[in-house]
Amino acid sequence: MSGTPRGGAAVGRLADLAPVEAGAVMYLRMWSDSAHSRADAASDFNLALGRGLGKSAMSTLEQICSLCAVHGRRPLIRHGLGCSCLGADESCFAQMIGAAADGQNEDAMMMAALIVRPDFAPSLTALSEQFGLALRRMTLPFQHGRVTHSTSPSVLH
Repeated sequence: MSGTPRGGAAVGRLADLAPVEAGAVMYLRMWSDSAHSRADAASDFNLALGRGLGKSAMSTLEQICSLCAVHGRRPLIRHGLGCSCLGADESCFAQMIGAAADGQNEDAMMMAALIVRPDFAPSLTALSEQFGLALRRMTLPFQHGRVTHSTSPSVLH
């Protein structure tokens, strides 16, 4: 058995994620890191979304992280705040948030069931949609002019 838990195994780079998914991982890391990092996350939300929506986004993040901590199948393994790697658990978390924000509820529910007990997956999916939409609102100014490619959804390369 290797020293790295499977959930922490590097499966990619944070820079390769779309903005919503990358934001999900970064805010998961910030929430988990320290009270100071949580305050920084709350400040980010307030600056980008305004005080009301920012407070709501932070509350949603707190609910997601608490649900994962209390009803998780096991603890989520995270990389450090400054790490450029993307861990397996972080990837699952990011894809769940992204799928929920895109309205792909079945995919989001499947990933939620990998993270928490199945009876809590619907709640985690609903919270993921709220948080993902908040992240999308935060990233919209940065996506103007972005080139998108139209390919078959089942073809990756």
